[in-house]
Amino acid sequence: MAPLPRGTPPPAPPAPGPGANQRPVWQPARSGSFWITFLVLLVLNYLLINWLFPAEPTYITIPYTVFKEQVAAGNVVAITSRGEDIQGEFRQPVTASEGPHGLVVLTPAGDPPPAGERVYRRFATIKPALIPDPELITLLETNGVVITAEPLEQARSPLWTLLLAFGPTLLLIGGFLWLSSRALRTAGGAGGVFGLGRARARRYDPSTMQRVTFDDVAGIDEVEQELIEIVDFLKNPEKYEKLGARIPRGVLLEGPPGTGKTLLARAVAGEANVPFFTMSGSEFIEMVVGVGASRVRDLFQQARAAEPSIIFIDEIDAIGRRRGGGELGGSEEREQTLNQILTEMDGFDARTHVVVLAATNRSDVLDPALLRPGRFDRRIVVQPPDKNGRAEILKIHTRDVPLAPDVDLHRVAENAPGATGAELRNLVNEASLLAARRGSTQVTMRDFADALEKIYLGLERRILLHPEERERVACHEAGHALLALLQPESDPVRRVTIVPRAQSLGVTLSVPINDRYNYTEDYLRARIVTILGGRAAELVVYGNVTTGAENDLQQVTNLAQAMVMRFGMSDEVGQVQLLDTSRGNYLGAGLSRRPYSEATAQVADRAVRKIVDESYQKAIRLLNEHRDRLDALAQALLAEETLDEARIREVTGLTGHEALTPVAP
Repeated sequence: MAPLPRGTPPPAPPAPGPGANQRPVWQPARSGSFWITFLVLLVLNYLLINWLFPAEPTYITIPYTVFKEQVAAGNVVAITSRGEDIQGEFRQPVTASEGPHGLVVLTPAGDPPPAGERVYRRFATIKPALIPDPELITLLETNGVVITAEPLEQARSPLWTLLLAFGPTLLLIGGFLWLSSRALRTAGGAGGVFGLGRARARRYDPSTMQRVTFDDVAGIDEVEQELIEIVDFLKNPEKYEKLGARIPRGVLLEGPPGTGKTLLARAVAGEANVPFFTMSGSEFIEMVVGVGASRVRDLFQQARAAEPSIIFIDEIDAIGRRRGGGELGGSEEREQTLNQILTEMDGFDARTHVVVLAATNRSDVLDPALLRPGRFDRRIVVQPPDKNGRAEILKIHTRDVPLAPDVDLHRVAENAPGATGAELRNLVNEASLLAARRGSTQVTMRDFADALEKIYLGLERRILLHPEERERVACHEAGHALLALLQPESDPVRRVTIVPRAQSLGVTLSVPINDRYNYTEDYLRARIVTILGGRAAELVVYGNVTTGAENDLQQVTNLAQAMVMRFGMSDEVGQVQLLDTSRGNYLGAGLSRRPYSEATAQVADRAVRKIVDESYQKAIRLLNEHRDRLDALAQALLAEETLDEARIREVTGLTGHEALTPVAP
């Protein structure tokens, strides 16, 4: 056979004939053991039903004359009748024998009853319809017989007997055959019994579903440039194959939640106009061992059948964690699934036009074998967008939103530093909901401002505070705002309010003019001073403090610890990093280690305490020097409850950050 020219796809394999690639299966109709088992079950069913539900009646049929004799002898306790039919209960059990002329002779049963003879406790008889017997009622009452109107005991019909005798067995065998047929239908594929091993991947076909392209993605241009090459390969594979190049088998998208990793993967498939298979990492794992590996095989088989195509595995850290970590429970199934993924990605040849995209927030825990070249060749970090990127994302999310003329998306983006694409989409939705609640036909700038406050500050709580407590809250928030204005290194204050929100009785919102990516020591110290301004203001004005600074102290402690133990901003500890901050952990959580001695920990604690104490003393000093401004700002808050940036500057007489020129968007 002549070799195929480079760039020519391999010929499709011939279609399998009936029964091809199927495992030998058990044929019930041809198995003698099946029929033997079937007959045994029928016999057991028949015997069990007759034992539990005997077909013979539990009463003896006696002539009417014998019935009256038993009543007269006092051996009848109670009777019930319907029409001419009478049934009753003997006072003393009897045995029956045949007397002269074929009549039934009843004999009291002894204790114990005679062996081999049947004992009866109930009887049935029929009153002759043509012979009236008015003395019967008198006879019954004289001998103390209870007359009731209970339903008569009926003998079981032959059809009901047949159903009870053979129905359960037939249902059992029928259900078994149905389950077997389902198992046979799925045994030929990758699904296994009941389809447990079939991949539950959702397929997005751009030709039949809404298409997502790079026009729907904004704010991460550098990531788009990395993925354009993937798109070009899927569109024109010959362009690369004739030069001996091969496309990366896998691309790992890592970054904080909400940055658009899934949207990027769908945009790659939409731009290339190829099928897109997506599954979450947790969807591979089931209680049954081996199901995860089977689903991986089925997923890759579907993708190869539809190539060129894209496989997207979201949250791959659920199955791709480093092996041999000593985890308890479920690690065996997860490792089998991971091994199957490694095997499938190794099985790609140069002419396989399938690209695997994966997303994770914890690339630091992934197995090194998964990240090596040849599997995930590229690792792309998707970070939150900058200010201009946020503005572009807002433009995309407001395409179908009627905006009022006063809406400035660049200003909205400036007031949402660090927001991800998902958070910006939520912001637009919250603004639209607020506009609809107010009965507006357009979304205004006020709606965006209120939505920002709702997201960043929390919902308003209209609770009634005691006047003295309200004054303390105003003093506390005034301390935060004033210290932010007095320090040129700190962020400008956008709004301060004493309206309770979420878990806070008051909130001071500080937002930087531009996005920050690097922080100086002066900026961090100024931030600590500003955070401590609330407690310092209470001490300056009232001479004591309250519990209102709980969250402030937590922020201060975390920030001071980071300065000392992460950023090396203390002379006592020096240029040493003591906190374990693994790269690739975008969730801010995980196991923390302590790779230093107790003596070093004590030195670090003293350094943290020193930074906090110095900042607290600076806050007290500045507030004492500007006590008149502190009181004026507190009184303005008591009167107006909420002050914006311009009003804060007007009340305090400070320009603060007013002299700073904002960078034009």
